[in-house]
Amino acid sequence: MSEPLYFSSGDHDLFAWLHRPAVLNSSSVGLVVCKPFGYEALCAHRGVRAFAEAAAKQGVPSLRFDYSGCGDSADIDPDADQIKVWVDDVLAAVAELRRRTGVQHVCLLGVRLGALLATLAAARSTGIAGLVLVAPVIKGKRYLRELRTARLAAQLGTDRLAAGHGDTDVESTTPGSMEFSGYAMSAQSMATLSGIDLAELAAPPVAHALVVDRQDLPTAHGWYEALVGAGVAAQYRKLSGFVEMALVAPHFAVVSQSMTEAIGNWLKHLVSELGLRTEQLTAAASPAALGTALPELRLPAAGSEGAGPTELPVFFGSGFPLFGIMTRPPQQEVRRRGVILLNAGADYHMGASRLYVSLARLWARNGYYVLRMDMGGLGDSDTRAGKTDDEIFPAEALDDIRDAVAYLRDRYDVREITLTGLCSGAYHALRAAAVGLPVERVLLVNPQNYFWSPDMTLDDLQLAEVVRNPTLYKERMQSASAWRRLLSGHVNVWRIFKIYAYRQMLVSEAALRNVARTLRIRLRNDLGRELEEIVGRGVQVTFIFADGEPGIDLLKIQGGSAVRKLGDYCRVRIIKDADHTFSRSGPRSAMERVLSDELFLLPTTPMPVSPKGLRGVAESR
Repeated sequence: MSEPLYFSSGDHDLFAWLHRPAVLNSSSVGLVVCKPFGYEALCAHRGVRAFAEAAAKQGVPSLRFDYSGCGDSADIDPDADQIKVWVDDVLAAVAELRRRTGVQHVCLLGVRLGALLATLAAARSTGIAGLVLVAPVIKGKRYLRELRTARLAAQLGTDRLAAGHGDTDVESTTPGSMEFSGYAMSAQSMATLSGIDLAELAAPPVAHALVVDRQDLPTAHGWYEALVGAGVAAQYRKLSGFVEMALVAPHFAVVSQSMTEAIGNWLKHLVSELGLRTEQLTAAASPAALGTALPELRLPAAGSEGAGPTELPVFFGSGFPLFGIMTRPPQQEVRRRGVILLNAGADYHMGASRLYVSLARLWARNGYYVLRMDMGGLGDSDTRAGKTDDEIFPAEALDDIRDAVAYLRDRYDVREITLTGLCSGAYHALRAAAVGLPVERVLLVNPQNYFWSPDMTLDDLQLAEVVRNPTLYKERMQSASAWRRLLSGHVNVWRIFKIYAYRQMLVSEAALRNVARTLRIRLRNDLGRELEEIVGRGVQVTFIFADGEPGIDLLKIQGGSAVRKLGDYCRVRIIKDADHTFSRSGPRSAMERVLSDELFLLPTTPMPVSPKGLRGVAESR
C-alpha cells in the first residue's frame, strides 16, 4: 500500500511516498530511504522504489522522499548549503515516519550521497536503530572529483565556451556553484562536502549496519571496519548491480536483485532481533482507494502579493490507475488552459534535470493547469499485467494520454490542452495528435523517431543513427586512427554499409512520398501527410530541437515538402549549444523560453480547415 504525501522540514515542504505493509501485524521497525544526488537519483528511481516496496513486504513501513530543491519537493535557495539542509530533511523524514506509523525503531537506507547524508543524520540522533549504506560516499572530496570527471567527459567533443561558460549557465548566475549533468550544487554545499570524510568522524550511535559496496569499484570496506571497531553489529557485502541500477539511463536501468535480497534479509534479521510489536498497526487504505482529498503543496506567488499555485499528487485513469503531479494556477485564474507533460524515455515525472518541475510551476503561475504524468510502467505508475517496467513505446501509451486529457477536461474543466514531451514524450504527443485526441497544440522537443512498431527494440538500428552517423563517418575518413581501426578489423563495416544504404532508401522514399501526396495517394507512415491532417484539424505543431539533433534531418526526410507548406502552423525552433536533454542551465533556460513563447505568447487564431495553400518559413532560430 503506497501513499503520496507532503511533510515539513524547517521552511520547506517535502514530497514523499509512504509504503505501508499489507499485513495488519507489523514489526516495530520502520525504514527511511535517502536517495542519491542528481542524475543518479533520476536513474535509480526504479531501484529506490523497489527497495522501499521490498521492505514493506517484510512488514517494515518505509518512507522514500525528495530532498529540498529536488524532485517534487519545494524549491530551495540556490546559495543554500544543500548538505546541511538535506541532513535536516533526513531527520524530518524520520520524525514523519514515526508520527504516521508509530514505529519504535527507524533505520536509514542511503544510496551513494544519500548514504553519507544518512550517516551524518544518524550521528545527530540517538534514535536511529540501524544503517543500510549502498555504494556509500565516504570522502566528499573524492565524490566531487568523480562528479567533475563525469562533467568533463560529457563535454568532450563540444565547444569549450558553450560547454561550461554560457552567459546564463548556473556558474554565471550563482558564482561558485557547479552543475553536474543538469543538477546544481552550490558553492557552500561543495565546501561542506569537501570537508567531510566519514573515516575521520566518530561512528554514529547505531547498533546495526549493513554496508553494500560496489563490486566493480569497492571503496567502503575501511568504513565497515571502523563501524565494527566502534562496536556496531555490522555486515559487509560486495555486490554487483549498482552501475546497472544507478549509472545508466533510466530506460536501461535494472533493479539489482542481489542488493534487494541482501537488504531484505538484513531487515528480516533486524526485525527478529528487535522483536515484534504486541499491538496492531492499522493498514490504512490509500487516499486514491478511499477517494479522499490528497495533500497539497503551496508554491510561492510570482510576485510579492497574492496566492501562488498549488501542487498535489493525483491518481486518474478509467481502466488502469495512473499517477501524476498536478500543478494548479492560483484560484483567481479563470482561463481554462492545460498542459500535459509526457515522460521522456523512462525518466519519471520530474523530467531530466528536473525540467518538468520548473516548467509546470512557471506555467501554472501564468494560468495553466499542468499535469506531469507517469504513463503505465514508468515512474510511480504501476505496470500493467504482462508488461515490463520502463517500456518506452508501449501500445497503451495512447490510452494513458487519452485518460489524462479526459481527467483535465472532466476534473478541471480545461478547454484548451497542449501536449508536451522530450524525446519519446514528443513521439507520443505526436501520435496522440495524429489519432485525433482533442488537443489544441503539441510541443515536440527533440524527437528522434516519428514511427515505431511493436517488433522494434532500442537495440535495433535506429533512424537517429542513420541520419547522424554518415556525417561523422565522413569526418573520420581524414583520421589516421580511424583508418587503423578499420584495417585492424575493429570497425563494423557491415553496419556502416547498412547505415548508408538505409539513409539512401529514406531519401528516395521521401521523394516518392512527396509525389504521392501531390497525387493524393495515401502511403503508410507518411509523416508529411500526418502533419497536414493534424494541422487541418486545428492543432498547432511546434518542433523544438537542440542544434545538430538527428531529428532535424529526419523531419526533413520524412516530412518532406509538407513541413515547408504548413508554414507557421508547423514551426521548427532550434536551440544552439544544447545537448539532447538540455543538461546545462543556459540552453535549458533558452528552451524554456521558447516553449513558453510557443505556449502562451503566440496568437491563438483559428487554424485552417485544410492546409492547402499555406506557405511560410518552417524553421526559426
